[in-house]
Amino acid sequence: MIARNLISNAIPPLKLSDDGTKALAWMNNFHLQHLPVIDNLKYVGVIGEYDIIDSNDAEKLLGERDFSNNHYFVYDHVHIYEVIKVLNKNKLSLIAVLDRNDTYLGVITVSDLLEFLASANSMQDPGGIIVLEMNVRNYVLSEIANIVESNGAKILSLYVSIDPSGLNLETTIKINKNDLGNIIATFERYEYTIKASYQ
Repeated sequence: MIARNLISNAIPPLKLSDDGTKALAWMNNFHLQHLPVIDNLKYVGVIGEYDIIDSNDAEKLLGERDFSNNHYFVYDHVHIYEVIKVLNKNKLSLIAVLDRNDTYLGVITVSDLLEFLASANSMQDPGGIIVLEMNVRNYVLSEIANIVESNGAKILSLYVSIDPSGLNLETTIKINKNDLGNIIATFERYEYTIKASYQ
């Protein structure tokens, strides 16, 4: 999945001729903390509610504001993981999407991403969840898959997170079966640490 597939045009961009009062009203209407600002179809940057509140001048036009530190965007051909990374790193409620010519196409909101992830990662499919904890050196995806499949089940989705030390990781596995007893027993036989399970 790439950014182009999640673009929403439901959130209109602000113009340089708009002021902070209008920006705050729109943020309130759309339940967002940020909005994109464009000049024709050229992306200028993103304005945040705190940028306006902290300036103590809501009447100031957006064209009179500095966007040099708020020029966050992704290109339409990047993978959705890159979109998530940029949103998270910069604590944004939305991200502007540009084409290869730097033309503004629309935005992707955090709620758009959550909706996509909920449907794309088998979150709504029935099944159980097993959370394994292990040393990074012991992580072998093919072995994990073999254990699940040898018990007549399939992995619907899998998520790996590494702890801050970089030594251990947690693997969350969504499986297409609710009864996880045999699968858990097999993981324990192979000396995996079961951190949690949800059936």
